[in-house]
Amino acid sequence: MARYEELQQKIQQKTARVGVIGLGYVGLPLAVETIKSGYTVVGIDLHGGKIESLKRGESYVQDISNETLQECLATNRFFPTTDYSVIEELDAISICVPTPLSPNQDPDTSYITNVVEQIKRFMKRGMLITLESTTYPGTTEELIQREFEKLGYRAGIDFFLCYSPERVDPGNRKYSTYNTPKVIGGTTERCMELGTLLYGSLVKTVVPVSSPKVAEMSKLLENTFRSVNIAFMNEMAMMCDRMGINVWEVIKAASTKPFGFMPFYPGPGIGGHCIPLDPMYLSWKAKGFRFHSQFIEIAQSINDNMPDYVRNKTAQVLNIYAKAINSSRILILGMAYKPEVDDLRESPGLEIYELFTNSGATVDYYDPYAQSFVNKKGEIVHSIANDYEAFKTYDCMVLITNHQCFAYQELADLGVAIIDTRNAFEGITNPNVYRIGTSVAIKQEKEVVSLLA
Repeated sequence: MARYEELQQKIQQKTARVGVIGLGYVGLPLAVETIKSGYTVVGIDLHGGKIESLKRGESYVQDISNETLQECLATNRFFPTTDYSVIEELDAISICVPTPLSPNQDPDTSYITNVVEQIKRFMKRGMLITLESTTYPGTTEELIQREFEKLGYRAGIDFFLCYSPERVDPGNRKYSTYNTPKVIGGTTERCMELGTLLYGSLVKTVVPVSSPKVAEMSKLLENTFRSVNIAFMNEMAMMCDRMGINVWEVIKAASTKPFGFMPFYPGPGIGGHCIPLDPMYLSWKAKGFRFHSQFIEIAQSINDNMPDYVRNKTAQVLNIYAKAINSSRILILGMAYKPEVDDLRESPGLEIYELFTNSGATVDYYDPYAQSFVNKKGEIVHSIANDYEAFKTYDCMVLITNHQCFAYQELADLGVAIIDTRNAFEGITNPNVYRIGTSVAIKQEKEVVSLLA
């Protein structure tokens, strides 16, 4: 067990050289936390632009400030590179690469397999390897352990392997990498001990589980739980719309129950890297066991169709003003998938933009955080300036992201029809504000009654 004891000592003394592969929303914060804990960190990413940015002390991840990054560089313990050969010098590696879905909604684990091929070229005996990328149960053993064992390496003896799912929530000011509990599962007891030892020196709380599969499944359960509950509320919103009931008032009333109820909220769809993708990883894996998850499939279908519901709602509102989506000028307010972030990954706003455009509308967007995106034609679309006089010229505005910086009352007072997908205009009674989950027809009737009175 000499290799185990040697690595254990290096971790305890913080002389272990730690590599983080993939320096995005997950990897860069992990690298920063590892440097803060006293380790020397080599950050590996194939995107040369990112590496050059890091070397200049310029962060491209919102949760990591330039000042924090520059402090890490000043320690002389952070080395960003595109060169995989540095793996030869490392004692521990955390893999934080993307795991997207294929066009057919199947898991795309090519980033993981590419990294594994590079590690196989340069690894040395006695390394601790931890996968953090979200994936299906069994990935750690099937795509990593088996590959190394083909080379004659033995898990728990020649190398140590763990899975610890990332739990990054971009823009969350309360929970960071350090104070978010870290689940970890090792392929052997020795692997678990070393993984717990390393991560225990980086974060406040480590939660050991019995195997990598349990850790992998826990991540999928967390986000599938959210996906299913959001889908239920999205369906309730459409139901309340049809029945002439305000779903937001219903949720608020139900939330007064001090037990047995947890509020979730409808919206224009789901975004981010986790909720739209993770349930499909689980569903795909379950099919290999001849198990078909109806909850996951139904939830995914409902959430995927919310952009269409928003388009139809917009058409209903424009119809009140004797207009159609075709030839209308529409302004989307907020394009990021959640408030106060610049993250556009899987944002429903992107799909809604395409739906409006394909329906013949002229579409612009304003988002103070997300300055541009590439549409399906490959064109770069830029956010317009914050100009309320210009906002008045649009036929309608569709609120996708409820950023706190938006002046909601001022926007309502412009008199332009507004479709609110987040209940961001709660408490604002201007008649030009329309919400998903409520009936346009009922709203019209109330306005007529009010006028007659």
